[in-house]
Formats: sequence, C-alpha cells, structure tokens
Amino acid sequence: MKKNKLITLFLFSLILLIVVSIILILNFNKSNPSLTNNENRTGMFNNDTNSTMGNGQMRSNDTADIIDDSQIQNKLKLPPLLESDQETSTDISYTLTAQAGTTAFKDGPLTETYGYNGSYLGPILRIRKGQNVHLTTVNKLNENTSFHWHGLQIPSNVDGGPHSPIQPNGTATVDFTVMQEAATLWFHPHPEGRTGEQVYNGLAGLIYIEDENSDALDLPKDYGINDFPIIVQDRFFDENNQFNYQDIRNMNGTNGDTLLVNGTIGPYIEVKNERLRLRLVNGSNARNYQFNLSSEENFYQIASDGGFLNEPVQMDTIQLVPGERAEIVVDLSAYKNGDTVQVLDGTAETLSIKIVEEINSEAGSLPKTLNDVSTNFDNISVPDKELTFSGMGNMVAINGKQFDMNRIDLRAKKGITEIWEITNLSDMMSRMIHPFHLHGVQFKVLDRNGEVPPLNEHGWKDTIALYPGETVRIAVEFSKKGIFMYHCHILEHEDNGMMGQILVE
Repeated sequence: MKKNKLITLFLFSLILLIVVSIILILNFNKSNPSLTNNENRTGMFNNDTNSTMGNGQMRSNDTADIIDDSQIQNKLKLPPLLESDQETSTDISYTLTAQAGTTAFKDGPLTETYGYNGSYLGPILRIRKGQNVHLTTVNKLNENTSFHWHGLQIPSNVDGGPHSPIQPNGTATVDFTVMQEAATLWFHPHPEGRTGEQVYNGLAGLIYIEDENSDALDLPKDYGINDFPIIVQDRFFDENNQFNYQDIRNMNGTNGDTLLVNGTIGPYIEVKNERLRLRLVNGSNARNYQFNLSSEENFYQIASDGGFLNEPVQMDTIQLVPGERAEIVVDLSAYKNGDTVQVLDGTAETLSIKIVEEINSEAGSLPKTLNDVSTNFDNISVPDKELTFSGMGNMVAINGKQFDMNRIDLRAKKGITEIWEITNLSDMMSRMIHPFHLHGVQFKVLDRNGEVPPLNEHGWKDTIALYPGETVRIAVEFSKKGIFMYHCHILEHEDNGMMGQILVE
C-alpha cells in the first residue's frame, strides 16, 4: 500500500511538473514569438533569392508593443556633421566628449540623458579611406565609459572595448589610418557590464567613411536633403518623462514602447519627389525592426554594414537586428506635391516622408554596379572555429562560458582567412535571435543552415542575426593584431557575459 502511494505521488508530481512547464513555455512564446522553421521567414529576399532564408519578423526579443500615435508630428532631428579640430590633405582630428545633460523629447519635464558633444546621441564623423584620423575622447560622466568604433578595422588598443575604460574626467587619444571602403558605421560605449545602460541613456553616434568609389557613384548624397541618417531606438518614458533604465532593465533585452528616430518622436522629413537615401541603423538595446513602406512598394538596398553591395537589391521589407545597418534607396519620382509615404516597422509608423516639391527631372535608374566584393559559396572547408550561443537572462553563454577578461577564448593569425561556424542553440526555454557582432573586421556570410545567403547579405558584415536553431558560417580575416571581442549585440546579454575574446597574433 505504501509503495502504491509513493507511485501515485510520483506520477502526480510528474504530471504537475509537465503542466507547469507547458504553461511557462506558452507564456514565454506569447511574449517572445519565434519561428519554428525557415519557411516562415519573409522579407529579406526578393523573388530571385533563396526564399528558405528570409529575415522574418522574428520579434522574439520584444516584450513591449510600440505605441503607434500617428497624430504626433515632429521634424526629424539631424545629427550635426562634426567640424574637425584640424584637417590637412592626409590627416583629420576630432574631439568627442561623453557627457550628461537633459533632452526635450515630449511635453513636460526634460529627460535626463547622455550624449556625445550634446545631450543625446552624437555627431557624425566624416572620414576617408587612406586618411590618418586623430580622435581626442573625453569622459565627462560620473562613471567609467569607453568609445567603441563599431565596424572599424583598427588595432585592438584603440578599438574601445572593455579593456580600454576611461575614468571620469579622463581623456584618451585614438590614432588610426582608415583602411576600408566607404560605409556607414557607428560608435557607442563598451564598458564591461555597463554598455546597455549607457547606450539606453543616449550614447551613440555615426561614422561616414567615403572613398573614390562613393564619390563617383550616382547616388543621393546631399545630407539632410536626399540623404538621411535614420537611427532607430525604442524607449520607455515614466510619468516624469525619465528613462529609469534600472527600473525597467530586462536581462533578456530591454525594450521600450516609444520609437525614437535620431531622438525624435513621430518624425517626418520634407523632400522632393526624387530618389531618397536612408541610412538605417538599429541603435536599440534589443529590439528587432522590420522596415517596409506604407505604399507596399519596393525599395533597393545598396549597402550593408561594411559597405556597398555589388549591385542594388530589390526589397519589399528588411529586418535589422541590434547593431546592424543598411542603406536603402526609395524612388519618389511618381509622387506629387502633398503626397506622403511612411516607413513602417511592421505596422508602427517610424518615419513620415512628405513630398513638398515636384521636380521635372526623371529619377533614372540606380547604378547597376556599386562594388566588387568577391563572393564564393562553393567548396566551403571544415570550419576553423565553432561557436555556440546559448541560454537566456543571466545564464547566457558562448561555448558554455561567460566572459572573463583574463581568459583568451580563441586565437587566430593575422592575414589568414578562417571559416567560423556559429550556432544559436535552441531549446524549449531559449528561442531568441542572437545578433552576432565581431570587432576589428568585416566578414562575409558564406551560408545559413547550408544554404546560400540572400543577396543583401553578399556584402561586408560585422553584425548578423542568428536565428533559433540556426548555424551560420562566415569567412573572417583579421588585418590587425591584438585582442578583439565577439558577442551578442543584445546589450543586456553582452553585459551578462555573452561575450568572448580572440587573440590575433
């Protein structure tokens, strides 16, 4: 009899455990919907690309719905083009200061924020291939920070990772030569354990690299006229218009319910009916964006993280994960004075484009050739390195380990191309996109789950989406020696230790 009671108790406990597990999984999937197979992903490709890939509106990192108040209309703020301290035919010098301030985002109290050379976000640094760049970086915050140059191919001692903190009232100099092609890059803090909060408070800015190719291409390039930076972020505002990061921080990625574009709520731009270039930057801590046009028309992607694609790629929607960038061109030639079209994130209005002047000239076609990036997806060898991303919250890890600044996780040789195989381990309780970012290089995506990547991933990348259960192989070649970071660009995951370091010798 006692044995039967024990068996009954055991079975009851087992059933209860299964029921509770199912409830937890359902609740998790409700707030973190993900895809179970590649066929459900749409939008990253056109009809000529591999439809089994896509980039899907996998909003698995999002836990807050965006408030879509289309009644709010504010002219888009434009980051200033930073004036150089000194410039010659070969050298250029800039000064960047991280500082605290207050910013007016909406009616009511000012919001306490961080910014570079201002109260929120930062200016645009313009540099050229072959130029010697000299940066003076100043920390006026009451905490340590660093200046990380996301996407720049520079030596590790000036990369601005967690090894290079600048103390309050401290100053550091950064000197490097630009050795890469035209691209839209960005910069942000990267102090150990504090990146998420400092970016959330406002520390981020853009870098424009130009070269002879970008000069010659017939593309929109009049800043603030037909060429716009679009830094998209999401934020929560409390009843006093404050961010209060520590109160709303989510270990699986902090999200907000209000979209900001260049620090503007409900932004609009006024343009002519010509070709329009938008440099899209996902500057959020964790949210994935799925951009499309309200007109349901196609647009063309012309560049990815590290530079121009070989040719324009026709798209109807594009996803960007945190840290990722894309340049797109929208043809407005068929629009009339007074017409409006919106850039949407799914169904939420991100940017309103208002046509206020008609011009007679035809928009014409985009250049057929933009770049000459070699692509070879055949004969991919056995990977030189294998990385596995796993876990959630404070249990995230790469290859089962969390970040230790005193441990070298990988080693590589300068100038040697390697194949890296990166897997997002998927289980019942961990089904999230992990944006993979690698410092110090621009790499090439070779395949996703053994399939050729879509056309808009045939260029240089420094950040890619790793979907649940997916394996991606990339080709990596470091041109500089030193210690470089690789990590998940969900900033809370990075802060929680989903990061490693590679020594390049």
